[in-house]
Amino acid sequence: MAQFADEAVIEVRSGKGGNGCIAFRREKYIPRGGPNGGDGGKGGDVVFCVKRNMRTLAKLRNQVVFKAKNGGDGSGWNKYGKDGEDVVIAVPPGTTIRDAETDELIHDFTDEDENERFVFLSGGKGGWGNVHFKSSTNQAPRYAHPGTPGEVRKLRLELSIIADAGLVGFPNAGKSSLLNEFTNARPKIAPYPFTTKIPNLGVLRVDGERDIIIADIPGIIEGASEGAGLGFKFLKHISRTACLIYMIDCSDESCMTAYAALKKELASYSPELAAKPKMVLCNKIDVEGAAERAQKIIKSIREAEKETPVIAISVTANMNMRSAKIGIIDMVDAASGVGTEGQDGEILRGNEASSFLSTRSVDESMETQYPGTERS
Repeated sequence: MAQFADEAVIEVRSGKGGNGCIAFRREKYIPRGGPNGGDGGKGGDVVFCVKRNMRTLAKLRNQVVFKAKNGGDGSGWNKYGKDGEDVVIAVPPGTTIRDAETDELIHDFTDEDENERFVFLSGGKGGWGNVHFKSSTNQAPRYAHPGTPGEVRKLRLELSIIADAGLVGFPNAGKSSLLNEFTNARPKIAPYPFTTKIPNLGVLRVDGERDIIIADIPGIIEGASEGAGLGFKFLKHISRTACLIYMIDCSDESCMTAYAALKKELASYSPELAAKPKMVLCNKIDVEGAAERAQKIIKSIREAEKETPVIAISVTANMNMRSAKIGIIDMVDAASGVGTEGQDGEILRGNEASSFLSTRSVDESMETQYPGTERS
């Protein structure tokens, strides 16, 4: 399995400024032409920008040092040195940049457009040539300024997936099956725990103008907030979602404590995360005895949290799936402040909206599955 690249440590260096030139005008019939050494060019900057078709930080792991070009030295006849080229580092949306040593947050790429650039390190200034130092008392200056050096920083980049809703549940709860049913994503599905080992994203088509992004995060186990299992590695991805969809496997006899255990793990990792808007889906009610367990869970949650929607479903048997879909849309709309009037008609499923997905490009280095980019 290819590793999902959501962290990278890199070193960035801005360019050194070019040196100023010491030169004098030498022409026939013009004695003592005076100084004419040009200035050095400016060093290149270290620039970050968002690239929407990037999904992971895998490309940054292959190149750990990013260095801008140095500025060119000045020359005679007042010729300026060439400015050094910037080094532009593209990152996916949701990337944060931190100082690798102090953990200081430097920048968070959440809302930037592709044409926006974040200049992190400026290149060194070019040195003055000796033409700047000519005066009435010093008509032949024999010195110039050297260019100022560039800066060097070590950074840690972290990627947190941005989605409207995140699927939370223990392994084999049916999260990937739900994503497969509602969207055009095609995550691997198997009848055993920990099938999902990397985050998967899918697009739920609401209408002709709006989509909902759903993230399927690898299954959480008890102790995930303390580093157990795969859950801890990907809990940060849930932190960027607007709301949460808890999935409970009601075919498991221990399902009665699943919701409380999931909330505990999220609250241990981040109290803000546990406080996000949420709904609960009690899955696999087609299995013998699961429907009765689901009703007990629904009663328990409604008594403790009247505002939390709870729906009993079966993804494989297609039971109550329309109600679940409408519930997800209503929850996301409420979290984002979008009105839901006029949405009583049939809602397109993601895998029926092929025209929307046909324009998605395929990135062979991509480790996150996005709609339209699935590889067989």
